[in-house]
Amino acid sequence: MKFAALILFLLLAPALRAQDLNAQVQVISPQVQNTNKRALIQLEAAIRDFLNGRKWADRTSGTEERIDCNFLINISEWDGSSSFKAEAQIQSSRPVFGTTYNSPILQISDKNFNFTYIEGQALDFSEQQFISNISSLLAYYAYIIIGVDADSFSRHSGEAYFRRAQQIVNNAQNVGFIGWKAIEGQTNRYWLAENLNSQQYESLRTFIYNYHRSCLDVLAARPERGRKTLLSILPDLQRTDRARQGDILTQILFTVKASEMVNILKPLTEQDRLRAHSILSAVDPANIRKYDLLKSNQ
Repeated sequence: MKFAALILFLLLAPALRAQDLNAQVQVISPQVQNTNKRALIQLEAAIRDFLNGRKWADRTSGTEERIDCNFLINISEWDGSSSFKAEAQIQSSRPVFGTTYNSPILQISDKNFNFTYIEGQALDFSEQQFISNISSLLAYYAYIIIGVDADSFSRHSGEAYFRRAQQIVNNAQNVGFIGWKAIEGQTNRYWLAENLNSQQYESLRTFIYNYHRSCLDVLAARPERGRKTLLSILPDLQRTDRARQGDILTQILFTVKASEMVNILKPLTEQDRLRAHSILSAVDPANIRKYDLLKSNQ
């Protein structure tokens, strides 16, 4: 009996170690008139299994260390067979030390999440060559999620995953799906991988690390120190040349962090809040209404 249990454990152990992501997947199709949704249910299950069942990271991680993420895939067109046009919302978060709070770390909207999928098809992926757009899309975002999460815990430790995401982009340069090429838009998958691998964005990646480890992760035990740290690292945001083409990384950062930063900074003195407001409103004018809350005592 014990021998059989040991054999079962050895068989299951690789699968248990393989899980790096805790991905919640939802495939919706409110605009699709086709009433046969069995293929969509199978697609949703296939995507979930692909993301959660594969070993993406080099590190060994336990179940409690899996990265929480969400993939909401909205099918806008389906030919009833294998061709899908869709948009996707990809989100991820990471726990904050000493709290039950999960801080949002990524929120990406992909307007060209198009692919082909045959009902019951196994999703295969290779880092060396393009096999299918659906597996390339999922692998690309898996590496982006893991890389940014790694950067938030250890300085620039996401580099290997960003290079893998870049390789997926390179493999997809000659395919007929939109979003992989520089000329197809300034905020697409090409430019996100380019930003994350570019030395010109190292200061932004350094900010991501300092913000999470020296600010968020100390707030519970030493709130004043955490707030002062955030104030001290805000100038790092000014070192990134936001006039560059395809500046998508800063957009993603501010999308998920603007409100959170305001909430952290609000208890500071008026002088410190006005200093923070001056920097944030200059580097991220799109969210100036949020930053204007720093000018108020409320």
